[in-house]
Amino acid sequence: MDLDKLDHRATAPANPFAGATRLVDYWATVYRRTWKGSAISSFVTPLFYVLAMGVLLGDYVTDDPAQLEGASSYLVFIAPGLLAAQAMQTVFGEVTYPVMGMIKWQKTYFGMTATPLSVREVILGHLGFVLFRVGLTCGVFTLVMAPFGVFSTVWGAVLAFLVQFLVALAFATPIYAFSAGLKDESPFSLVFRLGMIPLFLFSGAFFPIENLDRPMEVFAKVTPLWHGVDLTRMLTLDTVDLTTALVHVAYLAALAIAGWFWAVRRLTKRMSS
Repeated sequence: MDLDKLDHRATAPANPFAGATRLVDYWATVYRRTWKGSAISSFVTPLFYVLAMGVLLGDYVTDDPAQLEGASSYLVFIAPGLLAAQAMQTVFGEVTYPVMGMIKWQKTYFGMTATPLSVREVILGHLGFVLFRVGLTCGVFTLVMAPFGVFSTVWGAVLAFLVQFLVALAFATPIYAFSAGLKDESPFSLVFRLGMIPLFLFSGAFFPIENLDRPMEVFAKVTPLWHGVDLTRMLTLDTVDLTTALVHVAYLAALAIAGWFWAVRRLTKRMSS
Protein backbone atom coordinates (compact mmCIF):
# COMPACT_ATOMS: atom_id res chain seq x y z
CA MET A 1 0.00 0.00 0.00
CA ASP A 2 1.17 3.56 -0.74
CA LEU A 3 2.93 5.08 2.29
CA ASP A 4 1.44 8.50 1.50
CA LYS A 5 -2.05 7.02 1.79
CA LEU A 6 -1.17 5.40 5.09
CA ASP A 7 0.13 8.71 6.44
CA HIS A 8 -2.98 10.53 5.22
CA ARG A 9 -5.23 8.04 7.01
CA ALA A 10 -3.18 8.27 10.17
CA THR A 11 -3.53 12.04 10.39
CA ALA A 12 -7.10 12.38 9.10
CA PRO A 13 -9.62 13.63 11.71
CA ALA A 14 -11.80 10.99 13.31
CA ASN A 15 -14.97 12.95 12.45
CA PRO A 16 -15.92 16.30 10.86
CA PHE A 17 -16.19 18.07 14.22
CA ALA A 18 -12.70 16.91 15.22
CA GLY A 19 -11.43 18.24 11.90
CA ALA A 20 -13.15 21.57 12.42
CA THR A 21 -11.48 21.99 15.82
CA ARG A 22 -8.11 21.88 14.04
CA LEU A 23 -9.04 25.22 12.49
CA VAL A 24 -9.56 26.98 15.82
CA ASP A 25 -6.03 28.40 15.82
CA TYR A 26 -6.50 29.76 12.31
CA TRP A 27 -9.78 31.51 13.09
CA ALA A 28 -8.46 32.80 16.42
CA THR A 29 -5.55 34.38 14.54
CA VAL A 30 -7.94 35.89 11.99
CA TYR A 31 -10.05 37.43 14.73
CA ARG A 32 -7.05 38.81 16.65
CA ARG A 33 -5.94 40.60 13.50
CA THR A 34 -9.32 41.89 12.38
CA TRP A 35 -11.50 42.48 15.47
CA LYS A 36 -10.87 46.24 15.50
CA GLY A 37 -12.52 46.54 12.09
CA SER A 38 -15.76 45.09 13.44
CA ALA A 39 -15.72 46.70 16.89
CA ILE A 40 -18.10 49.53 15.97
CA SER A 41 -20.69 47.32 14.27
CA SER A 42 -20.40 44.62 16.91
CA PHE A 43 -20.32 46.57 20.15
CA VAL A 44 -21.29 50.22 19.63
CA THR A 45 -24.08 49.88 17.06
CA PRO A 46 -26.30 47.76 19.35
CA LEU A 47 -26.27 50.49 21.98
CA PHE A 48 -27.10 53.17 19.40
CA TYR A 49 -29.94 51.04 18.03
CA VAL A 50 -31.52 50.62 21.45
CA LEU A 51 -31.11 54.27 22.39
CA ALA A 52 -32.22 55.75 19.06
CA MET A 53 -35.03 53.41 18.06
CA GLY A 54 -36.22 52.15 21.40
CA VAL A 55 -35.66 55.00 23.84
CA LEU A 56 -35.77 58.22 21.80
CA LEU A 57 -38.24 57.17 19.09
CA GLY A 58 -40.08 55.00 21.59
CA ASP A 59 -41.09 58.07 23.59
CA TYR A 60 -43.31 59.10 20.68
CA VAL A 61 -45.01 55.72 20.39
CA THR A 62 -47.73 55.35 22.99
CA ASP A 63 -49.93 52.47 21.93
CA ASP A 64 -52.04 49.89 23.65
CA PRO A 65 -49.90 46.84 24.57
CA ALA A 66 -52.46 44.73 22.71
CA GLN A 67 -51.34 46.52 19.54
CA LEU A 68 -47.68 45.75 20.29
CA GLU A 69 -48.02 41.99 20.75
CA GLY A 70 -48.21 42.37 24.52
CA ALA A 71 -45.19 44.67 24.90
CA SER A 72 -45.58 47.34 27.56
CA SER A 73 -43.65 49.91 25.52
CA TYR A 74 -42.19 50.38 22.06
CA LEU A 75 -38.72 49.76 23.47
CA VAL A 76 -39.79 46.38 24.82
CA PHE A 77 -41.43 45.61 21.46
CA ILE A 78 -38.53 46.60 19.24
CA ALA A 79 -35.56 45.29 21.24
CA PRO A 80 -36.12 41.55 20.57
CA GLY A 81 -36.49 42.25 16.86
CA LEU A 82 -33.25 44.20 16.80
CA LEU A 83 -31.51 41.32 18.57
CA ALA A 84 -32.60 38.83 15.91
CA ALA A 85 -31.75 41.29 13.15
CA GLN A 86 -28.26 41.71 14.63
CA ALA A 87 -27.71 37.95 14.29
CA MET A 88 -28.81 38.07 10.64
CA GLN A 89 -26.67 41.09 9.77
CA THR A 90 -23.60 39.54 11.37
CA VAL A 91 -24.10 36.41 9.26
CA PHE A 92 -24.44 38.37 6.04
CA GLY A 93 -21.14 40.08 6.74
CA GLU A 94 -19.33 36.82 7.52
CA VAL A 95 -20.46 34.47 4.73
CA THR A 96 -20.49 36.69 1.64
CA TYR A 97 -17.22 38.46 0.83
CA PRO A 98 -15.13 36.40 3.31
CA VAL A 99 -16.20 33.14 1.63
CA MET A 100 -15.50 34.60 -1.79
CA GLY A 101 -12.08 35.75 -0.60
CA MET A 102 -11.10 32.36 0.75
CA ILE A 103 -11.95 30.77 -2.59
CA LYS A 104 -11.00 33.34 -5.20
CA TRP A 105 -8.54 35.83 -3.75
CA GLN A 106 -6.57 34.32 -0.85
CA LYS A 107 -7.40 30.72 -1.88
CA THR A 108 -7.26 29.73 1.77
CA TYR A 109 -9.73 26.89 1.29
CA PHE A 110 -7.42 25.25 -1.24
CA GLY A 111 -4.64 25.22 1.31
CA MET A 112 -6.93 23.77 3.96
CA THR A 113 -8.21 20.98 1.75
CA ALA A 114 -4.66 20.14 0.65
CA THR A 115 -4.30 18.74 4.18
CA PRO A 116 -6.35 15.79 5.50
CA LEU A 117 -9.23 18.22 6.11
CA SER A 118 -12.32 17.70 3.96
CA VAL A 119 -14.73 20.25 2.54
CA ARG A 120 -17.23 19.46 5.30
CA GLU A 121 -14.63 20.14 7.97
CA VAL A 122 -13.62 23.41 6.34
CA ILE A 123 -17.25 24.55 6.21
CA LEU A 124 -17.83 23.50 9.83
CA GLY A 125 -14.78 25.46 10.91
CA HIS A 126 -15.97 28.59 9.12
CA LEU A 127 -19.51 28.25 10.45
CA GLY A 128 -18.09 27.78 13.93
CA PHE A 129 -16.34 31.13 13.59
CA VAL A 130 -19.58 32.69 12.37
CA LEU A 131 -21.40 31.38 15.45
CA PHE A 132 -18.63 32.78 17.63
CA ARG A 133 -19.12 36.20 16.03
CA VAL A 134 -22.89 35.97 16.43
CA GLY A 135 -22.57 34.90 20.05
CA LEU A 136 -20.24 37.80 20.79
CA THR A 137 -22.32 40.50 19.09
CA CYS A 138 -25.68 39.20 20.32
CA GLY A 139 -24.26 38.67 23.79
CA VAL A 140 -23.28 42.34 23.91
CA PHE A 141 -26.70 43.30 22.55
CA THR A 142 -28.42 41.25 25.24
CA LEU A 143 -26.34 42.85 27.98
CA VAL A 144 -27.11 46.30 26.58
CA MET A 145 -30.85 45.60 26.62
CA ALA A 146 -30.95 44.14 30.13
CA PRO A 147 -30.69 47.43 32.11
CA PHE A 148 -33.66 48.84 30.17
CA GLY A 149 -36.02 46.26 31.64
CA VAL A 150 -36.70 44.57 28.32
CA PHE A 151 -36.66 40.98 29.61
CA SER A 152 -39.55 39.67 31.65
CA THR A 153 -37.52 36.80 33.11
CA VAL A 154 -33.88 35.79 33.37
CA TRP A 155 -34.58 32.50 31.62
CA GLY A 156 -36.32 34.39 28.85
CA ALA A 157 -33.20 36.47 28.34
CA VAL A 158 -30.96 33.38 28.25
CA LEU A 159 -33.22 31.50 25.81
CA ALA A 160 -33.67 34.57 23.61
CA PHE A 161 -29.88 34.79 23.35
CA LEU A 162 -29.52 31.09 22.52
CA VAL A 163 -32.18 31.34 19.80
CA GLN A 164 -29.86 33.68 17.91
CA PHE A 165 -27.54 30.78 17.12
CA LEU A 166 -30.40 29.00 15.39
CA VAL A 167 -31.35 32.19 13.54
CA ALA A 168 -27.72 32.55 12.48
CA LEU A 169 -27.50 29.01 11.12
CA ALA A 170 -30.78 29.42 9.23
CA PHE A 171 -29.15 32.26 7.30
CA ALA A 172 -25.52 31.15 7.35
CA THR A 173 -25.74 27.81 5.56
CA PRO A 174 -27.84 28.88 2.53
CA ILE A 175 -25.98 32.18 2.09
CA TYR A 176 -22.68 30.34 2.45
CA ALA A 177 -23.81 27.93 -0.25
CA PHE A 178 -24.80 30.80 -2.52
CA SER A 179 -21.45 32.54 -1.99
CA ALA A 180 -19.42 29.36 -2.49
CA GLY A 181 -20.72 28.87 -6.01
CA LEU A 182 -20.22 32.42 -7.30
CA LYS A 183 -17.51 33.25 -9.80
CA ASP A 184 -17.32 36.92 -8.78
CA GLU A 185 -18.64 39.24 -6.10
CA SER A 186 -21.05 41.34 -8.19
CA PRO A 187 -24.24 39.53 -6.97
CA PHE A 188 -23.49 40.51 -3.38
CA SER A 189 -24.81 44.04 -3.92
CA LEU A 190 -28.20 42.53 -4.77
CA VAL A 191 -27.98 40.16 -1.81
CA PHE A 192 -27.63 43.10 0.56
CA ARG A 193 -30.05 45.49 -1.18
CA LEU A 194 -32.79 43.06 -2.17
CA GLY A 195 -32.19 40.45 0.51
CA MET A 196 -30.92 41.70 3.83
CA ILE A 197 -32.54 45.15 3.88
CA PRO A 198 -36.10 44.04 2.96
CA LEU A 199 -35.85 41.15 5.40
CA PHE A 200 -34.85 43.60 8.11
CA LEU A 201 -37.64 46.07 7.36
CA PHE A 202 -40.47 43.56 6.93
CA SER A 203 -39.58 41.10 9.69
CA GLY A 204 -41.88 42.51 12.34
CA ALA A 205 -38.93 44.04 14.17
CA PHE A 206 -40.24 47.61 13.89
CA PHE A 207 -44.00 47.09 13.69
CA PRO A 208 -46.49 44.20 13.87
CA ILE A 209 -46.73 42.61 10.45
CA GLU A 210 -50.51 42.56 10.81
CA ASN A 211 -50.28 46.22 9.77
CA LEU A 212 -49.15 45.14 6.30
CA ASP A 213 -51.42 44.30 3.39
CA ARG A 214 -52.39 40.65 3.34
CA PRO A 215 -49.96 39.60 0.53
CA MET A 216 -47.06 41.34 2.29
CA GLU A 217 -48.05 39.81 5.61
CA VAL A 218 -47.98 36.32 4.07
CA PHE A 219 -44.59 37.10 2.51
CA ALA A 220 -43.22 38.29 5.86
CA LYS A 221 -44.33 35.10 7.59
CA VAL A 222 -42.36 32.88 5.23
CA THR A 223 -39.11 34.75 5.81
CA PRO A 224 -36.69 33.23 8.33
CA LEU A 225 -36.07 36.51 10.13
CA TRP A 226 -39.75 36.89 11.04
CA HIS A 227 -39.65 33.44 12.65
CA GLY A 228 -36.55 34.48 14.57
CA VAL A 229 -38.04 37.81 15.62
CA ASP A 230 -41.34 36.30 16.74
CA LEU A 231 -39.63 33.52 18.70
CA THR A 232 -37.22 35.96 20.34
CA ARG A 233 -40.06 38.31 21.26
CA MET A 234 -42.15 35.53 22.80
CA LEU A 235 -39.23 34.52 24.99
CA THR A 236 -38.44 38.11 25.90
CA LEU A 237 -42.03 38.96 26.85
CA ASP A 238 -42.66 35.55 28.47
CA THR A 239 -45.63 34.97 26.16
CA VAL A 240 -44.48 31.68 24.67
CA ASP A 241 -47.03 29.62 22.78
CA LEU A 242 -45.47 26.15 22.64
CA THR A 243 -46.97 25.14 19.29
CA THR A 244 -45.95 28.36 17.58
CA ALA A 245 -42.49 28.21 19.13
CA LEU A 246 -41.97 24.66 17.85
CA VAL A 247 -43.03 25.73 14.36
CA HIS A 248 -40.44 28.53 14.46
CA VAL A 249 -37.71 26.17 15.64
CA ALA A 250 -38.60 23.52 13.05
CA TYR A 251 -38.65 26.08 10.23
CA LEU A 252 -35.28 27.58 11.15
CA ALA A 253 -33.70 24.17 11.71
CA ALA A 254 -34.98 22.83 8.38
CA LEU A 255 -33.55 25.83 6.57
CA ALA A 256 -30.20 25.40 8.30
CA ILE A 257 -30.02 21.68 7.44
CA ALA A 258 -31.04 22.18 3.81
CA GLY A 259 -28.50 24.98 3.51
CA TRP A 260 -25.77 22.75 4.94
CA PHE A 261 -26.18 20.08 2.27
CA TRP A 262 -26.34 22.74 -0.43
CA ALA A 263 -23.18 24.39 0.93
CA VAL A 264 -21.23 21.12 0.90
CA ARG A 265 -22.33 20.41 -2.65
CA ARG A 266 -21.57 23.92 -3.94
CA LEU A 267 -18.15 24.24 -2.32
CA THR A 268 -17.11 20.73 -3.38
CA LYS A 269 -18.03 21.53 -6.96
CA ARG A 270 -16.29 24.90 -6.84
CA MET A 271 -13.08 23.45 -5.38
CA SER A 272 -12.89 20.83 -8.10
CA SER A 273 -13.65 23.16 -11.03
